[in-house]
Amino acid sequence: MRLDKFLCQSTVLDRPTAHECIISERVKVGRAVITLPEAQVHPEEKVYLDDVLLKLRPFRYFLIHKPAQTVCSNKDEHYPSVFTTVGLEPENLHIVGRLDADTTGLVLATDDGQWSFLIMHPDYKCPKTYRVQLQKPIDAGAIEKLEKGVQLQGEKQATAPAKVEIIHEKEVLLTITEGKFHQVKRMFAVVKNKVVQLHRERIGPVELDMAEGSFRELTKKEVNLLVAEKNRPQKKK
Repeated sequence: MRLDKFLCQSTVLDRPTAHECIISERVKVGRAVITLPEAQVHPEEKVYLDDVLLKLRPFRYFLIHKPAQTVCSNKDEHYPSVFTTVGLEPENLHIVGRLDADTTGLVLATDDGQWSFLIMHPDYKCPKTYRVQLQKPIDAGAIEKLEKGVQLQGEKQATAPAKVEIIHEKEVLLTITEGKFHQVKRMFAVVKNKVVQLHRERIGPVELDMAEGSFRELTKKEVNLLVAEKNRPQKKK
């Protein structure tokens, strides 16, 4: 773990302030003064700020029901941050599985970078299920193409096979295992349809179970299931 990250996770300091403390020789690892924010430290090492021993906080894991017209950012932009909107302090948290401003539904937030990496790693193939409202009825040919994989503009490879479940002629559940930029909207554009409303209901084994604009901590079981050993990406031979 980087020393600056260690400070942020064991104090109320933000990253710039942690940098300043380290550079100004206020931080020791063991008995040695360390002045490089990027220096690597083991979580079991003794780290001191102004000779006060620091202790890492446990990692935090949240499920958020994102409303429309919010952004998956720690700060308000053109639209308000999802953290601001739901009333969750974003201190050191980051979003796992970003959604567009106009898309609603399930997003995860954590300060555990390794955990989020395992979920979003392209080889992990974590399934994500979306409820998709379409401009016009979907036909069997379009479903077949989506389930086989379609070639998105500007991409070298076709999308991975998707799963399509019909709810109504203009409403489907789409499950994909990738997270390309605007992927769902671009997939339906390929089959000559347009997404008019998009809502994510599920990531891996975790389903959305709260009112819009609310959040809760993930259970320990949910945290572990999302990165279960059997589902982790395998090293390519």
